[in-house]
Amino acid sequence: MKVFNIFFCVVFIIFAGLQYNDPDPYVWMPIYLYAATFCALAARHRFYRSWYIGGILVYLAYAVYLFFTKDGVVDWMQQHQAENIAQSMKATKPWIEDTREFFGLFICIAVLGINYVYSKRRKRNI
Repeated sequence: MKVFNIFFCVVFIIFAGLQYNDPDPYVWMPIYLYAATFCALAARHRFYRSWYIGGILVYLAYAVYLFFTKDGVVDWMQQHQAENIAQSMKATKPWIEDTREFFGLFICIAVLGINYVYSKRRKRNI
């Protein structure tokens, strides 16, 4: 788990850095840095399960919003035939940005969820 958490800590820091020129870095930098912080702590065997749950709930609420909002994931799938989201971002295609953001949140939720489950198992075994 140490390698897993170090890897995702670095990935989330890079993700946060890439948000610098985003239209809303004040939203996305803290999202990724929150996940990076708790990965760094988990790599040092410090687990904060209530903080994982809090982060997961906030990320999940935002992900649900991005899923159903106009130009969100549903529009991307139905109106734009799941167009390639790896292409360059254009202001004329906001559904690509919302879909990317949704998947970024999904990654954060998955990593925090894995750490939550691992911390419960670890506590049981101690």
